Amino acid sequence: MPTPFRYTEPLPPKSATGTVAEVYAQLALDFGIAEPSTFVVLSCAPELLAPAWALLRESLIAGAGSRTGKELVALGVSLANKCPFCVDAHTVLLHATGDHALAERLARGEAPRSEEHARVLAWGRHTRVPGAALAPYPFPREHAPAYLGTALTFHFINRIASALLTENLLPAGAQRFRAVRSLAGRTLARTVRRPARPGLALALLDHPDAGEAPAWAGGTPVGLAYAALLRAALSGAGLLDTDDQELVEAILQDWDGAHPPLSLSGFPDRRERPGARLALLAALAPYRITDEDVAAWRRPEHTDHCLVHLVAYGAFLAVDRIESSFSAQISQEAV
Repeated sequence: MPTPFRYTEPLPPKSATGTVAEVYAQLALDFGIAEPSTFVVLSCAPELLAPAWALLRESLIAGAGSRTGKELVALGVSLANKCPFCVDAHTVLLHATGDHALAERLARGEAPRSEEHARVLAWGRHTRVPGAALAPYPFPREHAPAYLGTALTFHFINRIASALLTENLLPAGAQRFRAVRSLAGRTLARTVRRPARPGLALALLDHPDAGEAPAWAGGTPVGLAYAALLRAALSGAGLLDTDDQELVEAILQDWDGAHPPLSLSGFPDRRERPGARLALLAALAPYRITDEDVAAWRRPEHTDHCLVHLVAYGAFLAVDRIESSFSAQISQEAV
């Protein structure tokens, strides 16, 4: 039976124990989907799964501000990152908020009728470009931690989904049909519209340190979740040798948000530096990862845990580049 997983074989969620089982329980309660493949694919690395879920929950679900607005940010990010899986997911979730007409306009590739919605969607798109002017915000400033956290969440999740999942949100691409999108959204409506108490996902994290939280998070749980995911994701650097780490990180430092050319010029050859190539693809164009790229890197000692960590490392380097530009802008505004 086909699965949504491209290069890994996650254990059945029903066999989960410990932190993984706790994450699945929170997903079922607060996300409305007990076993979303975007999180199941991370389950072989609980140290990544827990903070990834915590960041999504504390920003998109429990963070301040309109759920419709944050879904528009997530959709804008997903469009900018060319992640059809996540574009479809957020279209369904807009149905769940009750904004059916908005969801279907966006599904048809049309702009929102509301200028406010259009500005929020455009803001989400623009976050892909490090250094792009993001202020003035198209939402109340006091909601910025949740909106910024939502954008960063999906810059990470998009890359995981594009690298490690197929494009179809539902079997056989059923999400292409309006009636299916609407019905799927309606089944999630009660959960999506129910208020969630902030901070509950922090119990899943190992020793969250408030001193590591970024200033833009304003002391909210979003900051602790972000810091935990940063720490876990960047630990994947250990899968590369020093030269490959330096190459990947140097390229990311100069990245301007552009998608790579079709030729992938400037990327390491998969025969010579397969790990560096895979990490860079995860960061800049995860939808371009091929079977050959994964096979060139993978050795008998490389488990699913290793692959997920290498992809997460590359993905988070891009997130970190974007977040650094957020932080720099906010610091300048404060001067």
